[in-house]
Amino acid sequence: MAGRRKSRNLNSKLPLLGITLVVGVLAFAVGIRSQDLREKEQTYLMREDTLQKEIANEEQRTEDLNEKKVYVKTKQYIEEVARDKLGLVNPDEIILKEK
Repeated sequence: MAGRRKSRNLNSKLPLLGITLVVGVLAFAVGIRSQDLREKEQTYLMREDTLQKEIANEEQRTEDLNEKKVYVKTKQYIEEVARDKLGLVNPDEIILKEK
């Protein structure tokens, strides 16, 4: 009879021990996975900051290009290009050359 009690007592604790073991393994796996997700989150946050800075730089560049687009259409720009690249002068200007 004493042997039966031990066997019943062991049989009733075995499923509880198995369930506890499974829950422990699952908790460990979830902990490892959550750490991986935290690391990925940090990587994504740094990437987001980098992309936000790139967006700001590109918006500034777009603004600069739009300003240049307007400037290129002005008479002042046309005169600068004619003077610098083509060597043209206004009719009322006198050119002095070095000896």
